[in-house]
Parts: sequence; C-alpha cells; structure tokens
Amino acid sequence: MTITGIESGIGISKAFPELNKVSSSSTAEGAGKFFSELVSKVNDIQIQSDKAVQGLASGENKNLHEVMIAVEKSSISFQFMSQVRNKAIEAYQEVMRMQV
Repeated sequence: MTITGIESGIGISKAFPELNKVSSSSTAEGAGKFFSELVSKVNDIQIQSDKAVQGLASGENKNLHEVMIAVEKSSISFQFMSQVRNKAIEAYQEVMRMQV
C-alpha cells in the first residue's frame, strides 16, 4: 500500500485544477487570490446549474438526470467553499489567540 502526500494531486487540485496555478509572492496575496478564484469557480458552476434548470423548465433540456447532476455539483462545490472559508476563519482566530 502506497501512501501519497497532499502535494501528489489528491484533493482540491483535482476538483479545481486552475487553482493550483496560484503563484504567491506572499502568503496573504496567495490566499486572497486562492479564495477569489475559488469563489469565481463556484459562481460559474452555480450559473451553469441555473442554466440547466431553466433549460429543463423551458423544455430545451430533456435530461432530468443531467440537470440533477449539475444541481448537486453546484451544491457540493458551495458546501466545499463554505467549509474552506470556515476552516480559514478558525485558523485565523487560532493565530490571533496565540500569545507572543
């Protein structure tokens, strides 16, 4: 059994490969760019989901399963983004509680 590290491409880089291209001159700028791109990608997925639902309602799209997949993908990506945000806030609060 082989155990691979996080940097091996498991996790967020598989879900959002374009976020892997963040070049950080500083940690704060890199994190800001990461979150900005994450929100942008989730917004794009939600827009695609809305278009799929509208297409189903108007009769353009006959495949209910594809619409449901798009809606679930949108939901999961939003939940993922909110969990990343929550963990970042928790980490920030933990750093602020540290005594120097």
